[in-house]
Amino acid sequence: MKTVAVLGSTGSIGRSALDVLSRHTGEFTVVGLSAGSNAGLLKQQADRFNVKLLALEKKGTDLFSDAKNKSVPFSEKINLSPFSVMWGGDGATELIKASKPDFVINGISGAAGFLPSLEAIRQGAVLALANKESLVIGGAFITEEAALTGARIVPVDSEHSAIFQCLAGEDRNEISRIILTASGGPFRTRPKETFSSVTREEALNHPTWSMGKRITIDSATMMNKGLEIIEAHWLFGVPLPLIEVVVHPQSIIHSMVEFHDMSIKAQMGIPDMRIPIAYALSWPGRMNLPLKPLEMKDMGKLEFFDPDEEKFPALKLARSAMEDPKVLPCIMNAADEKAVEGFLKGRIRFDQIIDITTKVMDKLAGSRVDSPADLLELDTKSRYIAETLLS
Repeated sequence: MKTVAVLGSTGSIGRSALDVLSRHTGEFTVVGLSAGSNAGLLKQQADRFNVKLLALEKKGTDLFSDAKNKSVPFSEKINLSPFSVMWGGDGATELIKASKPDFVINGISGAAGFLPSLEAIRQGAVLALANKESLVIGGAFITEEAALTGARIVPVDSEHSAIFQCLAGEDRNEISRIILTASGGPFRTRPKETFSSVTREEALNHPTWSMGKRITIDSATMMNKGLEIIEAHWLFGVPLPLIEVVVHPQSIIHSMVEFHDMSIKAQMGIPDMRIPIAYALSWPGRMNLPLKPLEMKDMGKLEFFDPDEEKFPALKLARSAMEDPKVLPCIMNAADEKAVEGFLKGRIRFDQIIDITTKVMDKLAGSRVDSPADLLELDTKSRYIAETLLS
């Protein structure tokens, strides 16, 4: 029986992970759950999976019977019978320390997932990574720590899981190209001059995937694919010039790898995050999933296009960020996260998201990062400057 902690359990990745785990209760035991602020759903999940160790970033004590009227220090672990709850920004990290799981599924959104990923690696757990920001902002620290502990990182992002599967049994020195597929988002064919009038509802209407709000907006700007270029570099040790992006609107081929003999492997499947989650948990084997199969006869045509990098400058911006890989990706991610939040709240236009991100990067370029603590300080500073630009 393998033990699993699910971080971000109330989000789309977390819910999908728990659905997979519920089908394989004879193989896995859930020993820890973390959430941001959705205490109600967290308690339902804890009751369903009989989990006693919980973490909440924001307080929700009214939903835990013994917690009423208690004044709890922000990051203090307390016992709320029958639960043990860790509060605050470091709650997910403390949850990993307390539960000591075999697997950590990190479905936290944004930079908040970095320290929990680092802790999972330090503990030698298998890190099933959906939080791409962990590698975007701290890839150097994560990979260095993994080399020391021997911990395994198995990607959960559909594109990186596809690459991981294509590389099974292959010599990575024989990689010629990694080809990341992108749906193109909701504005693939929309003229750029109309981006200033994009509404929140339009940007959140992704054509093929059901995801969290930030990643959906990032898909609309193609920043998400920029982050995935950086993630692929750290995961597979492939130089950036060998990582390409192709727009594939049908989202059937999740990514491809070309080898020196010009053979190309592609991983295909229905667009369902439960598939890469199951693979991360069962690798090097495969887990039975009773999902609707991909019917080739019903698939229709598969289309591929070059991305329009003038229309979607986030791709170039992400590549340029890797000129200073310990600094600029952190700034870019924090500024983008803040700008997306500003757009969702109606404070800026859609076409201002990348502009604000670029300005913050320009302002903080040349910063120095020597440790994870420096990285988090830079993240905070980047968000502060982005906030001033939103105002």
